[in-house]
Amino acid sequence: MKSAQAFTPIRTARLLIRAVTTDDAASLAARRSDPEVARYQSWTIPYPLERAEAVVTQVAAMDGPANDAWWMAIVCDPDTGEVFGDVVTMLTCEGHAAEVGYTFFREHWGKGYAVEAVEALIVHLLAELHVTRVFGRLDPANPASAMVMERCGLLFEGHTRSSFWVGDEASDDWIYGMTRPDWEAWRSRPRTPPKDVRLVEVTVENERIVSVLKTHRTQEAFVAPMGRSFTDALFPQVVDGAPVVPWLRAIEADGVIVGFVMLALRTEHHPEPYLWRLLVDRLHQRRGIGGRALALIEDEVRAMGDRTLLVSWGEGKGSPRPFYLAHGFEPTGRVIDEETEGRKPLA
Repeated sequence: MKSAQAFTPIRTARLLIRAVTTDDAASLAARRSDPEVARYQSWTIPYPLERAEAVVTQVAAMDGPANDAWWMAIVCDPDTGEVFGDVVTMLTCEGHAAEVGYTFFREHWGKGYAVEAVEALIVHLLAELHVTRVFGRLDPANPASAMVMERCGLLFEGHTRSSFWVGDEASDDWIYGMTRPDWEAWRSRPRTPPKDVRLVEVTVENERIVSVLKTHRTQEAFVAPMGRSFTDALFPQVVDGAPVVPWLRAIEADGVIVGFVMLALRTEHHPEPYLWRLLVDRLHQRRGIGGRALALIEDEVRAMGDRTLLVSWGEGKGSPRPFYLAHGFEPTGRVIDEETEGRKPLA
């Protein structure tokens, strides 16, 4: 099956993405036979060499991505040729959409190779093949894979139940997608630290902008979405016999609202202020805004006469624990509602 356009190898900062050859069969069989690699994938193990040979023979005969057929490219070291893994795609809807996937040797996990390779594949699909939508599917129990999608700019679109089967085993699916306008917004997002960061009141004039702030889906395990935050502010929870008193502000960076914070203030029943929410929109993360907003929050708390600030975090992959520890919070030893409590003394 021929693609609409022949594939030319892609060089990224650290990788070479090249066409498959029949010499890649042994590497493919080894990669797909690793139980950890195969854990959330569509094949069973062991993955025999004969099966890998059939796959690479079929793919090597293709010029590049094609409609209704999976195509694969090898991701390797551009200098040594060492194979790190592969990326795959299948065009659908007569080439208007493309599904993507990726598989890497376990020893190359955690190095950012998957993000770098998938980003390059997405650019190829959108800029060279002119697809209008890119999407991917993954097991909800695989947050590392979801984070790859998110760091490439794809948006969480839905959760389907018992929709993916391998043999007699069923799992749910998370669906991530990106349209061309999504891609354009993602690639044009600000990347550098803002010159000015401030906390501003949430008002009737800006509440709609604040309400649509959005983290990545995997981060929702650690910070509630805006709808939940507004509900909690309107109907404060009762703690130690009394409702907490919320204090909320938007985070503004260079005049643009990019995040949200909410405190539970010190009261007669609550002896220390608590950092209830700290959210930075997905398009403005990795710009240093969170740390600068935290410093402003601490200034506000000091101005209220308090000398400590509490926070809590969930544990697990993607947890904000490293962020809070790096900014001076220390675990108190208490676990509240399955979250680790931390405290920072404010000089």
